[in-house]
Amino acid sequence: MKVAVIGLGTMGAPMAANLRKGGCEVVVHNRTRGREEALVLQGATRAASPREAAAGADVVLSCVSDTPDAEAVLLDPKDGVIAGAAAGTLVIDCSTISPAGARRIAAALAARRIGFVDAPVSGGSEGAQKATLAIMCGGTEDDFARAKPVLEKIGKSIVHVGPVGCGQIAKAVNQVVIAGTYQAVAEGLCLAKKAGADPARVVAAIENGAAASWVMANRSKNMRDDRYPLGFRVRLHRKDLAIALDTARQVGLPMPSASYVATIEDGLIAQGHGDEDMSAIARAVRRNGNVADGPM
Repeated sequence: MKVAVIGLGTMGAPMAANLRKGGCEVVVHNRTRGREEALVLQGATRAASPREAAAGADVVLSCVSDTPDAEAVLLDPKDGVIAGAAAGTLVIDCSTISPAGARRIAAALAARRIGFVDAPVSGGSEGAQKATLAIMCGGTEDDFARAKPVLEKIGKSIVHVGPVGCGQIAKAVNQVVIAGTYQAVAEGLCLAKKAGADPARVVAAIENGAAASWVMANRSKNMRDDRYPLGFRVRLHRKDLAIALDTARQVGLPMPSASYVATIEDGLIAQGHGDEDMSAIARAVRRNGNVADGPM
């Protein structure tokens, strides 16, 4: 199977590597062309544009930052995937974009008889590297069935949520839930510190109980160490929360917890922390609670 991968960032590059390991013929393209080089050394072929990448591909997998980026990469009439893909090609978009954006893309591709599945992912950079991502999909039953063998090479949990756009709705829910979880874990660790208990031992005591979470297991150490190596950028999560909050406004649902975390992230971005890992939310909790910088 020939798979074109467009977008080789923190998530896209390891996805492409895992597709190659899984036996696919992989063509890669990235706006910053230097990111293609490591994958070429692993056996991938470079393409000069999304159009060139899509030409002759059975499947095109895109993973870019936002709705306008996805629409440009996939729908540009000159250099986009739509200009190069043949009828019968399947596009799988693993970007996190708005549900409405996913539907617009699907409709434009359908007019050219190109299938589409919105398939945003969760699991951080670790999940992308280990091919253990959770993937939430929107699309027709037939398109999902075609996408699943490809997605199984990059993820562990692959769920068909519903029609096009439903994958993005599921991802919005995911981002709302983890927003509150990051905030709660940071607050809990700061409480432990200020109340006189060792935060590391508190985590050991509670991480296998009702408070267990991916954030607790994978990011509480960042918060304790006061170091935030990149896994998923604060600014990208803030973009995702904007999608979730806009969707909530459209359906008339107040979301006070997500709105609060959005303001915390706005402050972190203004202070220059937007490219740090999401666990940098602990910076704000520490500051507000007068918890000293450095390891807890």
